[in-house]
Amino acid sequence: RREALVKRRDELRLQVNEARETLNRQRSQTHQVALQVESMRTAHASLVQNLERARSQLSQMQQRRDELKHSLGNSEAPLQEQREQLEVKLSERAQVEKVLGEVRRGLEDVDSQLREKEQQRHQAEQQVQERRESLNQARLQSQEVHVRRQTLEEQLQEDELDLAALFEQMPAEADERSWHERSESLAQRIQRLGPINLAAIDEYQEQSERLKYLDEQHTDISSSLETLENAIRKIDRETRTRFKETFDKVNDGIKELFPRLFGGGHAYLELTGEDLLDTGVTVMARPPGKRNSSIHLLSGGEKALTAVAMVFSIFQLNPAPFCMLDEVDAPLDDANVGRFCEMVKTMSDQVQFIFITHNKITMEIANQLSGVTMHEPGVSRLVTVDVEEAAQLAAV
Repeated sequence: RREALVKRRDELRLQVNEARETLNRQRSQTHQVALQVESMRTAHASLVQNLERARSQLSQMQQRRDELKHSLGNSEAPLQEQREQLEVKLSERAQVEKVLGEVRRGLEDVDSQLREKEQQRHQAEQQVQERRESLNQARLQSQEVHVRRQTLEEQLQEDELDLAALFEQMPAEADERSWHERSESLAQRIQRLGPINLAAIDEYQEQSERLKYLDEQHTDISSSLETLENAIRKIDRETRTRFKETFDKVNDGIKELFPRLFGGGHAYLELTGEDLLDTGVTVMARPPGKRNSSIHLLSGGEKALTAVAMVFSIFQLNPAPFCMLDEVDAPLDDANVGRFCEMVKTMSDQVQFIFITHNKITMEIANQLSGVTMHEPGVSRLVTVDVEEAAQLAAV
C-alpha cells in the first residue's frame, strides 16, 4: 500500500509539473497574443490617421484643381494675343536678320580690301626700309673712303712725299688688292715679333736655372714614386699571404666548430672573387638534413649558431681578453642552447665571456650572475650573485 501511495504521489507530481508547463506555455501564448493585439491596435490607429490625412490632402487637391481650372480659363485670352504678337515679332526678326546678313557681307568685303591694302602698305614699308639701309651703307662706305683718303694724305705729308710723283713712279702692273694683302701680311709678321725685349738674355738664364731645378725635382719624385710602388707591391704580396693564411685558419676553425654546435652537418668559407685584395667572403653552411646553401637562406636560429661558429673560429685564431654575447641564445631551442653552452664552457678557459641572456640553461654555466631589479617604480637596482658562494650557502 505504501508503494502504491508513493507511485500515486509521483504521478501527481508529474501531472502537476505538466500542468505548470502547460500553464506557462499558455501564459506565453497569451502574452504573444496580447502583443499582437496591441500591435494591430497601433497599426489600426496609424491607418486611421493616414486615412484622415489622405482625405484632407484630397480635399486640398480638389480645391487646388478648381482654382487652376478657373485660372486657366482666364488666361486663354492673353495667350492668344501674345501668340499674335510673337508672330509679328518673328516676322520683324526675319527682316532684321536679312538686313544684318547683307551688312555683314558688306563688312567682310571691306575687311578683305583693308587686309589687301595693309599687305601692300607693309610691302612698301619693307622696300623703303631696304632702300634706307642701302643708302646708309653707301654713306658709310663713302665716309670710310673719305677718312682713309685723309689718313693717306696725312701720311704722305709726314713722309714728305708727293702724290703726283708717286703716281708717275708706280708700275703699270700695280694692283691695289695685292698690295693691300702684302701690307697686311707684313703688319701681322711685325706684330708676331712683338716688342724688343732687352732683358731676354737674363730671363733665359733664369729660366734655364729653373728648368735645371725642376729636372732635379722630377728625378727625385720619380725615384720616390718607384720606391713607393715597390713598397705597395711588397705590402700587397704580404697582405695576400696573410689574408690567405688567416682565411684558411678561420675556414678550418668553422669546419671544426660548426658540426659541434649543430650536432652534424658542415660549413665552410668561400671567396667571391679571384683577387684577394678586394674579394668578399661568403659563409656556406649545411645543417644536418639540409642541402648546401648560403647563410642568408637559413632560419634565425641557424644563422645565430653559424655566426657563433664564425666568431669562435676567429677567437681561436686571435683570442681577445673577453667576449660579450648579447642574447645570442634567444632564437635557439633547448638542444641548440645546450651545445652552445658546452662550446662557451670549453672556450672559457682561454677567454672570459660576458653574456646577456634570459635562458635558464645558459645561466647555469655562469660563474657569476648580475641582474637588474626594480623594487620601487622608476628605481632600478643591480643585483650580483656569485654562483659558487650561493651553492656553498645552499649546501650549508
